[in-house]
Amino acid sequence: MTSVQLNVLNTQLWQNIGAIADNEPLMRRLAKYVEKLVKEKKDSTLMSQEELYAKIAKAEKDFQEGQTYAMLPGESFKEFRKRIGK
Repeated sequence: MTSVQLNVLNTQLWQNIGAIADNEPLMRRLAKYVEKLVKEKKDSTLMSQEELYAKIAKAEKDFQEGQTYAMLPGESFKEFRKRIGK
């Protein structure tokens, strides 16, 4: 998105917020939705269905090719990740 497009979007957003600023129920709904969007942005684990299936397919392929790792008995997950370099 170009800076001009972003500026237009920003202006439209503030104008629309101004239009509902005197309506408490709408402002409450807006605040809840914005909070939801902020949480969504912070969650780095979110992915599309296609991304999830691609990761599963890659893992299955790696497994079939013998590219797997096993945790040693008594090894913590932190130690395991350090040992395999991930």
